[in-house]
Formats: sequence, structure tokens, C-alpha cells
Amino acid sequence: MKYILLGILFSASSAFADVVVITHPSGPDSMENNQVRDLFIGRSKQLPNGQSADPIDLDQGQPLREEFHDKVTGRSQAQLNAFWSKQVFTGKGQPPRTLDSSASVKSAVASTPGAIGYIDASEVDDSVKVVLTP
Repeated sequence: MKYILLGILFSASSAFADVVVITHPSGPDSMENNQVRDLFIGRSKQLPNGQSADPIDLDQGQPLREEFHDKVTGRSQAQLNAFWSKQVFTGKGQPPRTLDSSASVKSAVASTPGAIGYIDASEVDDSVKVVLTP
């Protein structure tokens, strides 16, 4: 019984990918969790190196999106929906643009100075810079 529970725990923890936050190669060398959070909830509009930030989120329903927001913004999808509904309604902000896949996020970040997004660590290559592993 003990081994079955251990097996379930290990398989559950491996269900999550290793999310990393990426920027265009011209972006900052590293970022703190709170700096990334502030960009993705509209509190900040600039990267630490002064570039105008272009945060890119994955579409709703993607497991990597849920992991990112759990680790970085600390908000569930329902909380994000409520937050952005209020921001849009009051004219205080717009949510980050969304793309349908990690490959699309990586491509957009790689080709857009100031862009910041997140992908699975296994997808990182020289086209982007990892600035945070939450």
C-alpha cells in the first residue's frame, strides 16, 4: 500500500511541466517572481532593463498556463477571469494577449523585443532567454 501511494505521488508531481519564463534575447538577464507577476497582471509595463513589456499568455485551459499562474501570480483561472473583467470594465487595463501553444509563444517571444512569456523548460533553445524558473 505504501508503495502505491508513493507511486501516485510521484506520478502526480510529474504531471506538471517545468515552466520557465522567457524573454527575447535582448531582454534582461534575470527577473524576480514579483516582477513577472506584475507584468502579467498589469501592474507594470516595463521589463527591468527599461524595454516596454509585451506579456504573452497561453490560452485558457492549458495545463502550463495553470502551472504558471499558480506559481507566479498565485491566481486560479476563476480569479484571473474576475480580475481582468474588473480591469477591463473600469478601463484600468487589458489582459495579456494569448496564443494557443508553447511553440507559438516561443516564436512570438523570439521575434519580438520586449516580449515575455513562458514555456516548458524542455522547449528552450537559443532563440529565447530564460529569466526565471519559478
